[in-house]
Amino acid sequence: MTDRKMFEGLVGPQESQALMGALRRGASRRDVLAMLMAGGMQATLAGGLATAAMSAHAQTPKRGGKIRVAGETTSVNDTLDPAKQSNSTDYSRGCMLYNGLFALDASLTPQPQLAESYSTSDAKTWVFKLRKGVTFHDGKALTAEDVAFSLMRHKDPATGSKAKVLADQIEAVKATGPNEVTVVLQAPNADLPAVLGTFHFHIVKAGTTDFSAGIGTGPYKLKEFKPGVRSVVVRNDSYWKPGQPYLDEIEFVGISDEAARVNALLSGGFEMVAALKPYSVQRVRSTPGYAVFVTQSGQYTSLIMRKDTSPGANPDFVLGMKHLLDRELLKKTVTQGLATVANDHPIHPSSRFYHAGLPQRAFDPEKAKFHLKKSGIDNKVTVVASEAAKYSIEMAVVLQRAAKSAGLDMDIKRMPADGYWSNHWLNSPVGFGNVNARPTADTVLTQFFKSDAQWNESRWKSEKFDQLLLAARAETDFAKRKQLYVDMQTMIHEQAGIGIPLFLPSLDGHSAKLKGLSSIPLGGMMAYGFAENVWLDA
Repeated sequence: MTDRKMFEGLVGPQESQALMGALRRGASRRDVLAMLMAGGMQATLAGGLATAAMSAHAQTPKRGGKIRVAGETTSVNDTLDPAKQSNSTDYSRGCMLYNGLFALDASLTPQPQLAESYSTSDAKTWVFKLRKGVTFHDGKALTAEDVAFSLMRHKDPATGSKAKVLADQIEAVKATGPNEVTVVLQAPNADLPAVLGTFHFHIVKAGTTDFSAGIGTGPYKLKEFKPGVRSVVVRNDSYWKPGQPYLDEIEFVGISDEAARVNALLSGGFEMVAALKPYSVQRVRSTPGYAVFVTQSGQYTSLIMRKDTSPGANPDFVLGMKHLLDRELLKKTVTQGLATVANDHPIHPSSRFYHAGLPQRAFDPEKAKFHLKKSGIDNKVTVVASEAAKYSIEMAVVLQRAAKSAGLDMDIKRMPADGYWSNHWLNSPVGFGNVNARPTADTVLTQFFKSDAQWNESRWKSEKFDQLLLAARAETDFAKRKQLYVDMQTMIHEQAGIGIPLFLPSLDGHSAKLKGLSSIPLGGMMAYGFAENVWLDA
């Protein structure tokens, strides 16, 4: 990748060109920081991007080599079908093999990928011009029909798409030219490019029903795929991004046990492993030749109390449990101070729609005891936790101690990571989930809180909330739109059967020889898109 391309991934093409020119003329980090802030960027984000820009400018990518990478999940249900992917390991493989119309940069701004440009006058009808000269791994040229098929298949219930609730807003997708696609929505949505920049909306060949070959337009071709075991990909020499990717081959496996991942890294068997626990950070950093890559994001682990069954159907039980969440203690003990305190709704403080005025729910054992007694639920409550839901076991232990002080006998049922998402996540009356960061407020609210969402964790249903969500999606006035999101955060905070104590950082361990990583706050390993960006400095 050229230096300019690296900057485009951080700030966009126009800004990257300006920054490149300044750096070539001898600009310092202070100069770059001033340029970013002059463009209206917040100081914290500008500082991070200035550091990343200087680092990227100083590095020259090298071509060749093989790496082994370990994700945090593995299952016989692993899939190469973008519509059905549901965890970070699936997403990582998807980013190796496929492209979307857009990709999200370090500020979560959608940058054109297979869509070279787009236009809309009303946020309801969108015209996308496709990039020319793009081919699939089997040599077939990308066409508008491929894009139309890829988007519309999410709407078909038979597809089983995890993004169906997002795709339902699409009314029609038509090929309106050799390299042009027109998307018509049922109602305006100014966030459509960001939605289409998420993992599920990767583009596949029209008519594809068998995804075992992983044929896409992405930076790597599939060499081997054994669900629950490993995948091997090799460089796509016909990739449409000049000079990319850099590596010859990537072997990707899932290792659910964090200690095993760390040991695999430090023994020299892997070049990168995902999802370190905070207490492993110092061990990795203190080992010569290894480093930790930190990504702050809106990822969270949720305490789920299903509203459609006991005990979560009782609002006093739910409120009592939320008051038992000792957020500051969890931040200190579970994440070694690396997390951000949350307030039982999924919008991260960095979001422009964050409800800063919502009073922080306090850890209050006496208030919890009052509501639990009022609920009448005085028997033992079983809470399901697993290594699969990040930090959920540690959180459950802290919650168990607090519950005891409030007179509640809480039993922790630890389930194995393998099969947790399919067997326990949405099925346990009280348990834990883990939600990766989403690109927009609309996306996370639609996927996890809309009444008919497949991943509505607590089965909380509110017609008023659904109406507000659709209204916010269509609202083009920022102040009015923010107020709608403020109202929805308040409703989730007060009514949903979800406790969200912390926003979690992503911590990835890697060999110091692995270069090219930069932070994209959708998740670790460059929001799972590391494959086309990293190289080995032998």
